[in-house]
Amino acid sequence: MRMVDIIEKKRDRHANTQAEIRFAIQGYVEGKIPDYQMSAWLMAIYFVGMNDEEAYYLTDSMLHSGEVIDLSSIQGVKVDKHSTGGVGDKTTLVLGPIAASAGTIVAKLSGRGLGHTGGTLDKLESIEGCRIDLSQEAFLKQVKDINIAIAGQTQEIVPADKLMYALRDVSGSVPSIPLIASSIMSKKLASGADVICLDVKIGDGAFMKTMDDARILSKLMVSIGKQAGKRVIAFITDMNQPLGFAIGNRLEVKEAIDTLAGNGPEDLTTLCVEIGAQMIYQAQKTSTIEEAKTLVLDLIYKGKALAKFHEFIRSQGGHIHNLDTFIQVKEVIPFVAQKEGYIHNIKAQSIGLASMKLGGGREVKTDIIDPMVGILLHKKVGAYVKKGDVLLDIYANKKVSSEILDSLLDAFDIQPTKPTPSPLIWEIVS
Repeated sequence: MRMVDIIEKKRDRHANTQAEIRFAIQGYVEGKIPDYQMSAWLMAIYFVGMNDEEAYYLTDSMLHSGEVIDLSSIQGVKVDKHSTGGVGDKTTLVLGPIAASAGTIVAKLSGRGLGHTGGTLDKLESIEGCRIDLSQEAFLKQVKDINIAIAGQTQEIVPADKLMYALRDVSGSVPSIPLIASSIMSKKLASGADVICLDVKIGDGAFMKTMDDARILSKLMVSIGKQAGKRVIAFITDMNQPLGFAIGNRLEVKEAIDTLAGNGPEDLTTLCVEIGAQMIYQAQKTSTIEEAKTLVLDLIYKGKALAKFHEFIRSQGGHIHNLDTFIQVKEVIPFVAQKEGYIHNIKAQSIGLASMKLGGGREVKTDIIDPMVGILLHKKVGAYVKKGDVLLDIYANKKVSSEILDSLLDAFDIQPTKPTPSPLIWEIVS
């Protein structure tokens, strides 16, 4: 078998076989297939696409390029959750403790943020002492002890994805739905869960910009999961404005704690109730979704979900001594409205990039994050504002550049008429 034949076959709009895909992935990981040939094949996939069967073969080959976590020693249905990335998306910090406090097993491997999107690991590491580099033994023990552990992926988990993503990033083939689906699902399947709840973001601050693309990606990931013998549910959710009010690592941790205490933003709370109920229901802890939603609210308002969060953080070495002094910056700068009217849109990507430039995120993987900085919104889409009203606060430890201020100014679309509200959850695919 030759790689050039596999490339030409895909280029000419024919489906690659399971054997061909396995040959390509295995050969690339072993260093037998050079970057230029893999890049050519990935670009052919970008232009031609893949059918569902090919996408599953690609996912399966990537999955078995490294270790797969075995959760069979843990009793019960294991549930995982994944977001395709958004601005202000701290749902894992809320959903994990909610589900675990209901007795659901949450064994999750998470990633870091890059560009305008935030990562769960960065939020956890912003907490003093919190470890995300758990050994597999420590990971499994913690899940058995308290129902939840969240750790970083080791180098042994899906090495094919790391190599291929680095190549896609510099060769222009990142926005390919089958390549995105296989990247996400190979890592989720490697985590060993029985059920995977996906939060597929759509809009300005998301990788999927249109409903059609979000639906295609969701259906493909659900199909891949079914072929792998897993239960996958995909929520298509809005990212045309940041989720919640907080953007930035410690700011988001605090907002997650507020939400677990029953004082969170309406959109974040609603989303966590819906996805949390699905996680609990799929884990067979309730007989209906409605019963699961009632349980989620009960766990929040009786303090059980928040208690589980603190237990989880302590188990991973973390300490939050005082929420009042948890966020300390040199200055908090109010950013005000330049005109009167209704907020029609808050460009999530512009807000996310502004937070990144403050030091709250990474432009490249080697950038060092300042966990304290970020943005705290005061207004959301639909709000009426007067000129001079505070739209947001900038939490800064260095001079705020004109570039950041221009980005924030561009983020707010203020019009004289009231906007039509958009749904938070557009669709559920299962």
